Amino acid sequence: MSIRHVRTTRRAGAAALLAAALTFSLAACGDEGREGAGAGNASSSAPTPGKEEPTKSDDGKTYPDTSTVLATFKGEKGLEMVVHEAKRDSGGFLTVTGEFKNTGGDGYSTPVQWNGLEQDVALTGRSLAAMTLTDSKEKKRYYVLRDTDNRPLTTTKYTSLIEAGEALPFFAQFPPPEHHHRSRPHLPGFTTGTIEIS
Repeated sequence: MSIRHVRTTRRAGAAALLAAALTFSLAACGDEGREGAGAGNASSSAPTPGKEEPTKSDDGKTYPDTSTVLATFKGEKGLEMVVHEAKRDSGGFLTVTGEFKNTGGDGYSTPVQWNGLEQDVALTGRSLAAMTLTDSKEKKRYYVLRDTDNRPLTTTKYTSLIEAGEALPFFAQFPPPEHHHRSRPHLPGFTTGTIEIS
C-alpha cells in the first residue's frame, strides 16, 4: 500500500469522525432547555420527569411560586415546611415545591435524617431523599424519584444552616398514578397533613 493511499485513508477516517462529533454536538444542543433544570436525567424507558423551573431572583437563588400555599407543616425550633404547589406534568410525574421557613429566633441546622438511609444517595450530599408521599386511600407510600445514576430528583447540596427569618426553597419529584389527587407529604421532624394535587 502506498504512502499516499494511507494518508488518504487517514484523512477520510478523520473527516468521518469529525462529522460524527459535530452531529452529536448539534443533537445535544437541540435538546437543551426542553426539560427543566433537574438533578439529572431520568431513565429513557419512561417519560422524563420535567421540573417546573422556579423563579430566579436577583441574588441568583431559585425560589418557588409563593402566591399560593397548599399546606404548612410545623417542625421543631420554629421551622416550617410550606408547600406552595403539587403539580403533575404531562408524563404523570408529580413535582412538589415549597420552602422551609425559619420562624424561630436562632439558626436551624438541617438534620441528616432529611437525606434518607440509602448509602448510594448519601454520595449526593445533602438532599430531601427521605421525603415521601402517602396515599391513605390506596395505602401506598411513594418515594422521591431517582435518576439513572441513583441521584434523587429533589433539592440537593443545600446549606446546612437556615438563618433566623430566612427560607430554603425546595422541590421533590414523585411517581404517583394519575388517579392520585390527594396526598400526605412526610419529612422527618414535621407534622403531617393532606395536600391537593393539581
